[in-house]
Amino acid sequence: MIRLEDLSVAIGDRTLLEGVTADVAEGDVVLLAGPTGVGKTTLLRTLAGLRDGTDARASGAVRVGGRDVLHVPARDRADVTGYVGQDPLASFVTAHVETELAFGLEQQGVAPATMRRRVEDTLDLLGIAALRDRRLDTLSLGQAQRVALGAVLVSEPSVLLLDEPTSALDPVAADDVVGALRRLAHDVGLTVVVAEHRLERLLGVADCVWHLPGDGTFTAGGREVLRGTPQAPPLVRLADVAGWAEVPRDVREARAAYLAEPERIELRAPAPAAAVGGPVAVRARRVEVRWGSAAVVRGLDLELRAGEVTVLMGRNGAGKSTLLRALAGALPHRGRLEVDGVDPARLGAAEARRHVVLVPQEVGALLFTDSVAAECASGDCDAGAPAGTTRELLDALVPGIPADAHPRDLSEGERLALVVAIQLAAGAGVVLLDEPTRGLDTPARHALVAALRERAAAGAAVVLATHDVETAAEAADRVVVLADGEVIADGPACEVLTGSMAGAPQVARVVRPLPALTVGELRRAGAGESAEARDGAEVRDGAEARDGAAAGEGAFGLAGGGLP
Repeated sequence: MIRLEDLSVAIGDRTLLEGVTADVAEGDVVLLAGPTGVGKTTLLRTLAGLRDGTDARASGAVRVGGRDVLHVPARDRADVTGYVGQDPLASFVTAHVETELAFGLEQQGVAPATMRRRVEDTLDLLGIAALRDRRLDTLSLGQAQRVALGAVLVSEPSVLLLDEPTSALDPVAADDVVGALRRLAHDVGLTVVVAEHRLERLLGVADCVWHLPGDGTFTAGGREVLRGTPQAPPLVRLADVAGWAEVPRDVREARAAYLAEPERIELRAPAPAAAVGGPVAVRARRVEVRWGSAAVVRGLDLELRAGEVTVLMGRNGAGKSTLLRALAGALPHRGRLEVDGVDPARLGAAEARRHVVLVPQEVGALLFTDSVAAECASGDCDAGAPAGTTRELLDALVPGIPADAHPRDLSEGERLALVVAIQLAAGAGVVLLDEPTRGLDTPARHALVAALRERAAAGAAVVLATHDVETAAEAADRVVVLADGEVIADGPACEVLTGSMAGAPQVARVVRPLPALTVGELRRAGAGESAEARDGAEVRDGAEARDGAAAGEGAFGLAGGGLP
């Protein structure tokens, strides 16, 4: 269905791919992996023939369904490929969900009866029938992501190209989408190429993995391609820790391998949770936030403490983003809300930023200049921080972004990292982040967690809303779960995460009953291996990263008052 013939892709003077030849069979699911900013989106858009308006250059051939998409007009390939980008909101052309799904079919002249059937099938397939009459501008990002996917699927393309399709979805919704992709590929014959950083969500359905390390080379193969790479998801790393010959496809296979040879993994009982948290930094009493006639946050009581990292979880549409925006003073509310003793909604923007900063889902709204260097300089100036502070933070998250690059030309993950760096540089006592791992690869997510742990160690109250349970397991002291705008669970991270069938990280599902949340809480214990070798092979993330960040000043210069 897809054939790459001596394909080379470059942007400016940077070569993304050089001389790649590969085939994809009909009905296969290809998982595209690699570092943040390596060019995965550019490759997907090249496969779709979407290079207009960019400075990407491609040579060779990309044959999709026998047609070379590099050299045929869009009208001659519109029925072959469907592409869903990272920003679903940018793709919408109508006002409501149902009309958005029908729009493409209307342009193709599909008969009304066929159109109605396809729309209904798509609504059911993606579990969005309840959204059919909703305005698109009222959807959460996760809901919008599923609608954008539906708007492409409804046209029944032969090849589906997806850029981080589960990045804003809660675990249950992500499982629904992955299950739908599996059925479409393996039962219907749709060919799928999907770029993701949350590889654990798609590894079980992938027939092939394409790994782009960032040097222009390309590796294709099975799950073992990810072994030893910085992007390796938990089950791949667990296979290395346990010394398994094969990488398990899913938690079921990993659990079977563990039960067959439990002695391969030496378990360490988690250390007693250290008391964290200082004085109350945020206090909410009976807070209510409404959109029109609907209460999105309802009578919520919550206290957030300095020195504590709180992860906010809950299904799409539960009210997480609305709550964060209210805490930042960006939405009107009822009830009592105080940040450092004042309601941020009553402060001017500059004064409020000294108390609380927010990294929103739509990070592009916070970028105003024409270069990364100018954004970093502006961030330092606004924060009253030493020159170079923002750039140092950015390099720790995603190193190597050119200073003269326009923010609009960055990948989604690079833009996110830039905004995170700008907001962390402000040195606010309360740091709020809404889905801050979208577009970030595994090393960048670890770096983000380290930065947030250091900021908490410096006395800030840190709150991140996320559906990424692996990041939650690594970062959180405390987890708060929302449903319909109300708190339904609130407690230590290990207790809340392992108490959820849908929200438990993969390691916690494999290694039971010990509540290990990350690979870093396990240790290799190969037969005859020395203690020194075991210690050297140990993965240092999760609880160890938390302990290290709490011990003192870290690489980000945030602990111990490194920033104002």
